[in-house]
Amino acid sequence: MTNEEFSILVDEGVEKIPKRFREKIKNVAFLVSEEPSDLQRRQNGIAPGETLLGLYEGVPLTERGEYYGTGAVLPDTITIFSGPIQREANGDKEELKNIVCDTVWHEVAHYFGYDDFEIEKRENEGTNHSS
Repeated sequence: MTNEEFSILVDEGVEKIPKRFREKIKNVAFLVSEEPSDLQRRQNGIAPGETLLGLYEGVPLTERGEYYGTGAVLPDTITIFSGPIQREANGDKEELKNIVCDTVWHEVAHYFGYDDFEIEKRENEGTNHSS
């Protein structure tokens, strides 16, 4: 799959986020990278052999003070890693779309201030991006 084709899946994943949440996403760049960098792996405690599908880097909404954004603030980034996701999907196009969508939602949840434990709890309770 080309980077352009994969980027389209990421865009579709963003569009599937309910409008009431999507409208609140401000100053965030959605990026596609083939693999996480060594620095990203180290900073996030990802051991060799472990997988990182996506990564939110920035200041979550819940941690922004009243003066956040009053000056020039670089955008937060959400990076979706095409290599690990394609390996995880194992050639199944429908599974690939689902993983991309779930990964986008997961990283957007970090933007809204949820940690991995809270996200996993909501996923297990059936509260997901289609709710």
